[in-house]
Amino acid sequence: MNNKFLKFPEGFWWGSAWSAEQSEGEGTTPKDETVWKRWYTESPNRFFDNIGPQITTDHMNHVEEDIQLMKDTGHNSLRVSISWARMFPNGMENGVSQEAIAYYRDSFKKMSDAGVAVFANLYHFDMPARYQDIGGWESLEVLDHYNEYARACFEHFGDLVTHWFTFNEPLGPILGSYMEDFHYPNIVDFKRGIQAAFNTIYVHAKVIETFKTFNLDSKIGTILNLSPTYPRSQNPADLKAARIADLFYTRSFLDPMVKGEFPQELVDIIKEYDHMPNYTQEQVDTIKNNVSQILGLNYYEPRRVKARESAYNPESPFMPTWFFEKHDMPGMKMNKYRGWEIYTKGIYDLAVDVRDNYGNIESFISENGMGVAEEERFMDKDTGQVIDTYRIEYVQDHLSFVWKAIEEGCNINGYHIWTFIDCWSWINSYKNRYGLVSLDFETQKRTIKKSGEFYKKMSDENGFEYDINKLF
Repeated sequence: MNNKFLKFPEGFWWGSAWSAEQSEGEGTTPKDETVWKRWYTESPNRFFDNIGPQITTDHMNHVEEDIQLMKDTGHNSLRVSISWARMFPNGMENGVSQEAIAYYRDSFKKMSDAGVAVFANLYHFDMPARYQDIGGWESLEVLDHYNEYARACFEHFGDLVTHWFTFNEPLGPILGSYMEDFHYPNIVDFKRGIQAAFNTIYVHAKVIETFKTFNLDSKIGTILNLSPTYPRSQNPADLKAARIADLFYTRSFLDPMVKGEFPQELVDIIKEYDHMPNYTQEQVDTIKNNVSQILGLNYYEPRRVKARESAYNPESPFMPTWFFEKHDMPGMKMNKYRGWEIYTKGIYDLAVDVRDNYGNIESFISENGMGVAEEERFMDKDTGQVIDTYRIEYVQDHLSFVWKAIEEGCNINGYHIWTFIDCWSWINSYKNRYGLVSLDFETQKRTIKKSGEFYKKMSDENGFEYDINKLF
């Protein structure tokens, strides 16, 4: 072993991320129906163990306790999301909820007073159902409503938020709603998905344009789930397959949201297959002139692809997978609970890509984490603490590559684990646990895991001891 203390830059952001829908539940103020509540009402069988979003971690009734636990687990920052459905529980035409404003202001002020900087995300998959009913991100009317919702957030919370984000993983609703059937309303129509994607990118820029009028001290950007794409081989067919997969899944949002332009090769493919969205020059100009000031990088797994070996059905809906297939590389290390490959160097390759191809924009790791099922198996019977050494190892191995990237000039200023406390996880409900803090779902009792103690020590020391040989 060749241990070295991996020291991170002064002022590094140590924290975690969560979302309103996954942490607040119905909560203590009026809230409009979201697409998740609608879907659960219509199809509870689609949710693991038939558990919906009514309670989740009940954060609204545990604000002070949770903030203390954030401090006890080393947080100096937390990425929250604000609920559009809570801010406007009766639709935009009926005005913003004063109860919601009071709740968020109180929560954000208590976090700030405790030394936990507020990173506020405006949208994390939780479309009000009334706006999905009129088209969701396909609708120009919904885009206008979203921009006004964002304006209300800047107005009421601008003095308490240090960093703003227009979207978390905007690719997710496109994949889930229009391609892979894991988001409501479960449409399988990629042309409509491309329109929704373009509109999402446009309203991202429109919200940044609105943000600039407030002259706040904070910054605004977006959060993208990015997976480096690796070809099976250096065969030209595999290289082409990887390039096209990368265009659809990585560059499609990264380029316009950071550079203000779309990759021409991707545009050419979409044109060739007659899937171009409707757009105006004004929208294109808005995208070009309003790019992200900061970038959140969500990294969980790499993308491995190969040239197609089996033919697609030409009568099936057009999809990116017409051009490639998934490659299951022999010897992959897997998180068997989530079905994801664990490839720690991928986080380094991602950071280098952003450094070299996106102006080394200020960035941070905004999500990275390990979900494990039935964690009570690892609970100390005497103390009730989950001894999750596997999560500690996962974090250290990924962070060692983040450290290496920073040493090589990557402009990464923080690491937010997913997540602070075991949370309700969309259609997976509570199948896998991700938190630094365990949650008893019946009693809502919170207990810091072994990883939470490690995270506090790492934050206090701004680094950790690590076998440097594992990096090379």
